Amino acid sequence: MDMPLPVTTAGPTRQLADFAAGLEQAAVDAVARHAARRHLIDTLACIISGAGQDATLSVQRALSAAGVGVGPVAMPGFRERYDALSAAYLGGAAAHGLELDDGFRAGSVHPGAVVVPAAIALAGQRGLSGSALLTAVIAGYETACRIAAAAHPRSRWRGFHNTSTAGVFGAAVAAAKLLNMSADDIEAAMGIAASSAAGIFTFLAGGDVKRIHPGHAAREGLLAALLTEAGLPAPRGALEFKEGFFAAYAGGDTGEVDYSAIDILAAGDNNPQSRFAIANCYMKPHACCRHIHAAIDAVLEMARDDGISAPQVEQVEIGTYAVAASHAEVGWSEMTTAQMSFPFVIATALTRNQVGVADFGDAERSDGDTLAMTGRIQVRVDDAYEAAYPRKRGAHVLIRTKDGRVAERHVPEPFGSASNPLSDAGLETKFMALAGPRLGEAKARQALELLWKVDELGDLGVLVEAMKG
Repeated sequence: MDMPLPVTTAGPTRQLADFAAGLEQAAVDAVARHAARRHLIDTLACIISGAGQDATLSVQRALSAAGVGVGPVAMPGFRERYDALSAAYLGGAAAHGLELDDGFRAGSVHPGAVVVPAAIALAGQRGLSGSALLTAVIAGYETACRIAAAAHPRSRWRGFHNTSTAGVFGAAVAAAKLLNMSADDIEAAMGIAASSAAGIFTFLAGGDVKRIHPGHAAREGLLAALLTEAGLPAPRGALEFKEGFFAAYAGGDTGEVDYSAIDILAAGDNNPQSRFAIANCYMKPHACCRHIHAAIDAVLEMARDDGISAPQVEQVEIGTYAVAASHAEVGWSEMTTAQMSFPFVIATALTRNQVGVADFGDAERSDGDTLAMTGRIQVRVDDAYEAAYPRKRGAHVLIRTKDGRVAERHVPEPFGSASNPLSDAGLETKFMALAGPRLGEAKARQALELLWKVDELGDLGVLVEAMKG
């Protein structure tokens, strides 16, 4: 049974609070329920694999140096146990550590890396059911995705990273839902979370700070719900207040948008088969910034179908939307920047016929053939793609070869989107490739079987134990 849109004149903060408080899994359509299982599987695979990444290890060392972290809560992929807040922080950092986590195109946000770690940490600590977890995840995705979509692209051009700034509300709502809070208390949790919204695009200049953005948002969102449970008074209408989130992060003070009047649950767009945001999120087949994926798909298709190999390439001309084209100026001094760099990623796709985690190491970033190829790649803003964004993330790629051939492709929406999805079998392959090396093949397979029926589990303890590193 589909869940009808609530009829309300309330502002966007209250709309989301009412939605989350009233959400029951029985009212979630089958498409969204299946999507929720899929995105839980996808995000947990990223957490498990990302648990061993350098940035995650830095977080572990910092927590240890601060004298915090040790506790009863398990986080998938980790051998140690932590307090709930530290577990959420580590899970968020790990989930985003490989650039393989999911996203909502209309909001340019990675909801899973924020919502899932917060929900897993709290549900595991309190011995809650898989059904409660799945419902909370759906509510958290709805919140993070709709807020990000309402703010984007204004927030991006102001320098904010929606994954952490909008994501903190998703974590807060997911945690509040697990705590069975009323709409009043969920709105309060959002009011507290608003003061912890943070994360800017300085990572394009280098460093690994991008990895910890979801960790910060997961921890602070969970803390906001716990502070609400503990009785901390909170502001109301934090999204639309005149000094609130939208005014500060998306330019609501300019008069371009009256955020107090928007229908937040209609922000962005929907899968034709479901009105829930989680059903319209994408999964990543390539380990890099999603804005580059359409061009990767085009390049790999031309290499496969037109027989174009890297040594034959004279020039690559790419037309796309402005947010994506801005990544043409990003270098590749570290793994993080390389995964954001249009020239390096496309050069990698041409020289290695793939874009995976292993393609961004020190040796790969200094490979002579790849570096030579970066100089042959031109990226520009195409008016047609700019007009279609953020409804679509497309690209046109034209390759000129040294022998005078011309090949081109138009990709309106990259592989992994709701309209061009990764299959269940493909998702299982991704999960095993990411989780298998850390958990072992048999343990990873057991975890995967449990995840497909997560909403039937009475206590998540058995599932979390199956995913410990």
